[in-house]
Amino acid sequence: MRASRLQRATRHASAVATRVMTRGYQVPARDMRFLIYDVHKFDKHYTTLKHAAAADRETIDMVIDATKTLCENELAPIWANGDREGCTWINGTTVKTPKGYKEAYELFCESGWQGLAYPEEWGGQGLPMSMALIQSEMTATANWTFTMFPGLSKGAINTIIAHATDELKQKWLPPLVSGEFTGTMCLTEPQCGSDLGQVTTNAKPNGDGSYKINGTKIFISCGEHDMTENIVHCVLARLPGAPAGTKGISLFLVPKKQYADGAVGDFNGVTTSRIEDKMGCHGSPTCQIEFEDAQGWLIGTENRGLNHMFTFINTSRVGTAVQGVAAAELAFQNSLWYCKERRSMRALSGAKDPEHVADSIIHHPSVRTMLLFQKAVSEGGRSMVYECAKLVDKMTDCERAGDHKGAKEVDERLAFLTPILKGFLTEAGKEAADLGIQAYGGHGYIKDNKAEQVFRDVRIASLWEGTTQIQALDLLGRKILLQKLKPIGEHCGELRALCMPLLTSGNAGLRGRAWSLFYHTLEWQYLTYRVAFRSTKDKEWISSASVDYLMYSGWVTLAAHWLRMEQAAVHSLAKGGDEEPDFYNAKVQTSAYVFDRLLARTRSHKAGMLADLGSVMAMPAANFSFDHSR
Repeated sequence: MRASRLQRATRHASAVATRVMTRGYQVPARDMRFLIYDVHKFDKHYTTLKHAAAADRETIDMVIDATKTLCENELAPIWANGDREGCTWINGTTVKTPKGYKEAYELFCESGWQGLAYPEEWGGQGLPMSMALIQSEMTATANWTFTMFPGLSKGAINTIIAHATDELKQKWLPPLVSGEFTGTMCLTEPQCGSDLGQVTTNAKPNGDGSYKINGTKIFISCGEHDMTENIVHCVLARLPGAPAGTKGISLFLVPKKQYADGAVGDFNGVTTSRIEDKMGCHGSPTCQIEFEDAQGWLIGTENRGLNHMFTFINTSRVGTAVQGVAAAELAFQNSLWYCKERRSMRALSGAKDPEHVADSIIHHPSVRTMLLFQKAVSEGGRSMVYECAKLVDKMTDCERAGDHKGAKEVDERLAFLTPILKGFLTEAGKEAADLGIQAYGGHGYIKDNKAEQVFRDVRIASLWEGTTQIQALDLLGRKILLQKLKPIGEHCGELRALCMPLLTSGNAGLRGRAWSLFYHTLEWQYLTYRVAFRSTKDKEWISSASVDYLMYSGWVTLAAHWLRMEQAAVHSLAKGGDEEPDFYNAKVQTSAYVFDRLLARTRSHKAGMLADLGSVMAMPAANFSFDHSR
C-alpha cells in the first residue's frame, strides 16, 4: 500500500514538473498589440518622429513576431538551466556563462537586435527607441539574466552617444551597437553604494589624453564573461585634486582589452577578483573588478561624471521597471494553467466541475485574487512602460533635432515618472512573483515548478539601481518638493483631463471608475501639500512618508492606465461585430478589480505617510538592541 501511494505521489509530482517544462513562456502578443495600437496608438505616434526610421504596423508586427520566435524557441528554454548551472569563475581570468547563452547571444546579435534603435551611422537600424524597449520586455520575461548582457550595453551606448567625444564615438560605438562588445557601469565600491560621494577609485593623466585608472568596483553585473572578446566599462573615478564628494567624480571609458584599428589587443589591467554567490539571477555574473593602471579615456567633462552617468542609470532604472513587469507576466503565466487544472475541494457556492472529484482552484475567490493581481500588474505595468517609451522617443527626436528646450521638457516629465516605474513596478512585480509561489501551494516551494526562481530573480529588482527607499526619496524630495510641487501639479492635471470626458459617460462602469480616479488625483495633490508643509518643520517627514507616498503614486498611476485600457476595450466592444469579446471583457473586468481591490490600498498608504513621526524617530538608536543575558 505504501509503495503504491509513493508511486502515485511520485508520478503526480513528475507530471506537474513535466507540464511546467512544456509550458514555457509565451509572448503575450495580443495584449501587446492592444496597447500599441488601441491604447497608446504607436503607429500614429511614429509618424510624428522626424529623426527615426519609419515604423509602420508592418514593421512593428515584424519585430514582435520575430522576437516572439527568439524568446519562445531560444531564450526561454535556457532560462531554468542558466539558474541551475550558473556562472563559473575560471582561474581568475574569465567567467564561463551557462550552456546556450553564448549561442543565443550570437543569434541575437546576428539578427541585428542590439542596434535596433540606434542611428545607422553607428551600425544600427535607426528605429525609434521605444521599439527596443517593447522588445526588451519580451526577452526579459523569457530570460531576464540573458537580457542583462545586451541591456547593460545599451546603457553604455546611450552614455557614450550623449557625452563622449566624436573620437570615442567613432572608435567604440560600432562594436557596441553590433554586439561585438558589451558594456557595463562601474559605480559601487566596497565602502559605498548609493552614496557615490565616497568613491575612491582614482584616475591619473598619462599625458597623451588617456588616464591610468586604479581602484576596486563591486557588484558589477556582467562585468566579465565569455560571450564577447571585449567589454567596455563606464567607470566613476576621481582626478587628482578633484573636489570632495559627488562634485569631484569623473566618468571614464575603460576597456577590458586594448582595441585599435579594429583589432582587439592585450589585456588592459582589468581583472575579476571574484564573482558573487547570489540568491538569484544565477545566469548573469556579478563581479568584483580590479583596475590596476588600466588605460581609460574621459567621457564628458571633468568632475561631471555622476551627472553623465545618470544617462546610464536612468536607462537601467527603466530597464529594471521592465523586470518587475516581466516577473508579474511570467508568474501569471506559470500560475494560470496550474490554477485551472489543480483540483481541491468544492466552491462554496456549489460544484463548478461536477464531472470531477473536486473543482479547479481557479473557482475559489481567494485564488482568483492572486491571479487578478498578477494580471493587473503585468498588463497595467506594461502600459506604464509603454507610456515612458513614447516619451523616450520624443526626447530622442528633440535631441537629434537640436531642440534642447523641447528635450528638457520631455526629460523632466520622464524624470518624474521614472522613480514611480522603477520603485512601484519592482515592488508590485515582487509581490506578483511571491503570489506565484502561493498559487502552487507546496508545489511552488520546489524548484521543479520554476515559481520560486521567478521570485529569486526579481528580488534584486527593488534593490539595484537605487532601492525602493532611494526611489521614494528621489520622487518626493528631488522631483517634487525641490521643484516646488510643479511636476505633481502637471501630472495630476493630465489625469483629471483623462477623467473629465468620462465623468458623464453612458457606461456606468467607466463613469464610476473615472470619478474614483478623479477623487484620488485630488487627494494625491492634497497629500503632497500636507507632507510638504510638515517637512518645513522637520525634514525627516520626507523620508518617513516617502515610501508610502511612492506606493500611493504607483497604485493611482496603475489605475489610470487601467482606465485607459478599459476605455479602449469599451470602444471596441461598442463597435460591434468584434470577434474577440472575451478579450475586451476581460480588460473591463480586470479594471473593475483594480479599482475595487488595488486602489483601496491607497487608504493604508495615506495613513502611513500622515502617521506621527515620533513612532519612527522617538526611540534612540542605542535602544535598537536585544538582551543576550536571557
